[in-house]
Amino acid sequence: MSPSSPQGLCLGGLELIERVIDSSTLAKFLLRESGWERVKGILTGKPYTLDLAVKEVANAIWRRVTLMGDVSLEKAPVILGDLLELRRVALRVEPQDLRRVALRVEPQDQYLGQALRIAIENRVTVYDSLFIAQALAKKAALTTSDERQGRVAERLNVKVEYV
Repeated sequence: MSPSSPQGLCLGGLELIERVIDSSTLAKFLLRESGWERVKGILTGKPYTLDLAVKEVANAIWRRVTLMGDVSLEKAPVILGDLLELRRVALRVEPQDLRRVALRVEPQDQYLGQALRIAIENRVTVYDSLFIAQALAKKAALTTSDERQGRVAERLNVKVEYV
């Protein structure tokens, strides 16, 4: 793999870095896990993600309702609605907040070949490797809560931002 440094743009003295955010980051935001406020700021930069993230976050909602029991059955459809709104490119940050943040959702098929190689060579899941492959292709930083995925990305010269 060739080194990849995040593409950025300087605006008003601030560097804006392209980012890929993974499922763990989106779940953290939607489920209001520790550090979710930081993700809110990242979402304003229109990061990339994969359509796979929508399925993985829906599964995280299921896990929190059925296995952990810390999200109510009544709250689950509300969180799912926010997730689906996010998939449509705009997410309502707070029920009373009219500001919007954007997310660029892409199909994962174009990254599958590289992701499979990353997964095999680094003994991580294809799911996690898809986000690494996307970050490599976009020359973007990867935003994640998954330390194992982050270490693999760093070995492949992807800048990683942990939330």
